[in-house]
Amino acid sequence: MKKISVVIPMYNEEEVAKTSYLRIQKVMEDLKQYDYEMLFVDDGSRDKTLSLLEEIAKENQKVKILSLSRNFGHQAAVTAGIQYVIGDAVIIMDADLQDPPELLPEMVALWEEGNEVIYGQRRSRKGESAFKLLTAKMFYRTLNALSDVEIPKDTGDFRLVDKKVIDVINTMPEHNKFLRGLFSWVGFQQKAYFYEREERKAGKTKYPFQKMWKLASDGIISFSTKPLKIVGGLGCVTIILSIAILIYSLVSYVFQLNHLTPGWTSIMVAITLFSGVQLVSIWIISEYIARIYDETRQRPEYIIDKKINIE
Repeated sequence: MKKISVVIPMYNEEEVAKTSYLRIQKVMEDLKQYDYEMLFVDDGSRDKTLSLLEEIAKENQKVKILSLSRNFGHQAAVTAGIQYVIGDAVIIMDADLQDPPELLPEMVALWEEGNEVIYGQRRSRKGESAFKLLTAKMFYRTLNALSDVEIPKDTGDFRLVDKKVIDVINTMPEHNKFLRGLFSWVGFQQKAYFYEREERKAGKTKYPFQKMWKLASDGIISFSTKPLKIVGGLGCVTIILSIAILIYSLVSYVFQLNHLTPGWTSIMVAITLFSGVQLVSIWIISEYIARIYDETRQRPEYIIDKKINIE
């Protein structure tokens, strides 16, 4: 009997923890031809999420729990989860039920057809603000414009992945993982599964603007060196502009075309232009240097505080 593992990262999800478990359990129990396990990763929750999960794990031995020592972030929690599952296929989904568990049998059917990565692609996103929809749209288009790897638009971490692919992902030692990009980068047989994303059932989003910005920067920096090439391009443009300013200044001096204080225009334009380009360039380069520094420290992506029902 094949086994399916479901990985659910959770952070302060006490309002939806029980409901999420019950809906996922019902779907997995209905897939009678498969064995299953549910691995909840508590990402340093400060509410009653962990205690609720512990009660569930006492009643159902198929429920496993990883409790992290603090909040390491969504991508780190998912990374921890996929390193501890043993299923032939692994499903990654959030606890907020925006990605309905009732869709899982159709994804499993696509897996049985030979697809090794089935990623959920949203037709619509109910309950999202106009700002969230706009920034998400801009993010994927910017990422694909800069990245060397085509990452499907309007996708998240909701997906079913064959164990063979999970084993490959688990061999990658890099920090600050952008998993949806990595799943595209490794290749294999991939299939889009289109669906309607539901509204969050309870609680608040765990991805405010600050975390969305970090996720976006992780995606761009992890999969592209084009920002560094853009810096070089800006340098060439500024050289051309400085030459143009020099020519303008000489022509104005010879033909007395400049009625302003001599040198004022050229100095101001040069100072503001070069200062802006230098600051932006330093910022982009520093982002890459910071990632190099983070990798060289070789600190663990996460620290496990407690394991429940995990041998």
